[in-house]
Amino acid sequence: MYSLFGKKIIFSILLLGFGNLVFSQSNSTDNYNYRDFQKKGYYFGLSLGLNNSGYVVNQSKLFIGNESIKVTEGSSGYNFNLNMIANIKLGDYFDFRFLPGFAFTERNLEFTDVETSIVNSEKSDAVFFELPFLVRFKSEPYKDKRVFVLGGLKYGYDVASNSNSKKSILKYSPHDFQWEVGIGMQFFYPYFIFSPEIKYSRGFTNKLIYDNSLNEARVLENIFSQAFTLSFNFEG
Repeated sequence: MYSLFGKKIIFSILLLGFGNLVFSQSNSTDNYNYRDFQKKGYYFGLSLGLNNSGYVVNQSKLFIGNESIKVTEGSSGYNFNLNMIANIKLGDYFDFRFLPGFAFTERNLEFTDVETSIVNSEKSDAVFFELPFLVRFKSEPYKDKRVFVLGGLKYGYDVASNSNSKKSILKYSPHDFQWEVGIGMQFFYPYFIFSPEIKYSRGFTNKLIYDNSLNEARVLENIFSQAFTLSFNFEG
């Protein structure tokens, strides 16, 4: 688990560093473009991102001693996000941000029969329509760069939900409420702002639709979503 977490962080940092290197090449002169954007009370943009999504799984209290079936999180690949950006200034250092858009995710669970060692994989592909509401705090500008942190809440609705499917082992609620935190940096150019950022989101409502007829569902207390997202924002 910790190895997987470390790989996610390292991969995200490498991509962030690459983006920083590429875009810093054209920012060698100190034009202080941020002064032009400081005059704007609001602006809009587009966000492109990569996400690595998974579940936080809690075993049922009635089945903590269960020895017939084990549940683990399977590996998942990287998927992408596409969001619009509406940014409203709240003074010189704070912004309110609204980023409606879509997130394509892939999450996997593996059920292992202890006696036979047979592994059944439950793959869950989802397309979430998301409504994130975030507050961002920005540092003092240095030349044409600013560091920032952000946090807030996000609602997602799975437009490809399997809640009514008869083929899936488990069924998940199409609704998801999450908190989200992140860190990033702004690079100011004459006509736009480039802002790479890394975010972590964690659901706080149970995604599992309980089904007493399935052993795979009975061994679970709840399932919460989580995701690491690397975003590249273009605003102006």
